[in-house]
Amino acid sequence: MFRYETHMHSSEASACATNDIYKMLEKYNSLGYTGIILTNHFFNGNTCVPRNMPWANKIELFFLPYEKAKTKAKEYNMDVFFGLEYNYYGTEFLIYDLDKAFFLKHPEIMSLSLPAFIDLVHKNDGIVVHAHPFREAPYISEIRLFPELVDAVEVINGSHAGTDFDEKAKAYAEKYNLPQTAGSDAHNVNHPRFCGMEFQHRLKDINDFISSVRKRDYSLFLI
Repeated sequence: MFRYETHMHSSEASACATNDIYKMLEKYNSLGYTGIILTNHFFNGNTCVPRNMPWANKIELFFLPYEKAKTKAKEYNMDVFFGLEYNYYGTEFLIYDLDKAFFLKHPEIMSLSLPAFIDLVHKNDGIVVHAHPFREAPYISEIRLFPELVDAVEVINGSHAGTDFDEKAKAYAEKYNLPQTAGSDAHNVNHPRFCGMEFQHRLKDINDFISSVRKRDYSLFLI
């Protein structure tokens, strides 16, 4: 089985992360992961990319840790794919399969409504996973569910100390027959619970990941 992280952060782009992408890669390599999907907080979330910069400059900074990781990961024979965590008034989504060219072309995304943004993601062959849908935290004013908009639900999140939030997420996914994912949501190498998704083949690229999610051709694991 080939293990992949689907939800993680690094200090170059996420203000809440305390380790850079090099340290994070070293940790995942030591845990036996085949690859990672880097999902730093986007500009409407807890980003450390300056908000007053020109759009193109912000995009370059946001993609920098991913590009650094792609190069460094060759030393570990690991795969690195791109994703991001999108914030909607505290409700967060993992977005997969949008590249730098897409973001440079669409500076208007920051002003789009949530349905319009997700529609744009889908039109560009991306998928949307509802991250930790039942998390309770000061930055989350209310629990919002969008089963008609999302493609999958994160049912194991490594940042949750107990099982209550994950159990609710699993019941939600099952109710709407949505694929289930798992991600550590790690912000540093001392993260308490690492988890992710296992595949019977090594993923070729992020599109291979998306295809496997849609076919539900994977299993979830928790270390």
